[in-house]
Amino acid sequence: MSEEIDQSENSKQFNALLDTIYVVGGKWKMHIIAAICSGNHHRFGEIERRVQGITPRMLARELKEMEMNKLITRTVYNETPQRIEYGITEYCKTLVPVIQSMIDWGTLHRQKIKEK
Repeated sequence: MSEEIDQSENSKQFNALLDTIYVVGGKWKMHIIAAICSGNHHRFGEIERRVQGITPRMLARELKEMEMNKLITRTVYNETPQRIEYGITEYCKTLVPVIQSMIDWGTLHRQKIKEK
């Protein structure tokens, strides 16, 4: 019986890990979060300039996915021409410790690889 509980708990943990990787993984999401975190609200073109190498189509896709996952907000202003701004949510700020842990591990890993 305890083995079943352990497998169930492992499965839950693995699924939680997969969820995290899905939401913040990939080539661009961390770059976009970093670009948006530096200030209150940013327009599409500004984010595109800050995230070097991303195409407009990919940026639009990633922003839509990040909005769906409640990491960013999208505010449309009723102006001519229309203005749209993106910002991070309070929920996205809960990723800060995760990102810091990744930075710490990356620093350690780089040092480890440089050792002879």
